[in-house]
Amino acid sequence: MPTVNIADAKAHLSELVAQAAEGEPVCITRHGKPVATLTAVRAPRRPISLASLQALTDSMPMQNESAGDFVRAMRDGDRY
Repeated sequence: MPTVNIADAKAHLSELVAQAAEGEPVCITRHGKPVATLTAVRAPRRPISLASLQALTDSMPMQNESAGDFVRAMRDGDRY
């Protein structure tokens, strides 16, 4: 994690914010001691609707063969 003193942080705030937004946190120091960390804000995830997920899986057709048979056929037949 890069370290920047507070005076340089003031002078280069836009660059430091861009760096943090890209996923690299920045430690800000005062008199050589860490006082703050600049990090990106994580976007909140939408919760998964179990009803929607169930409706999606219910609408999918069942496979005619087992997963093992399917993989064996891919492995032995087509030779990718």
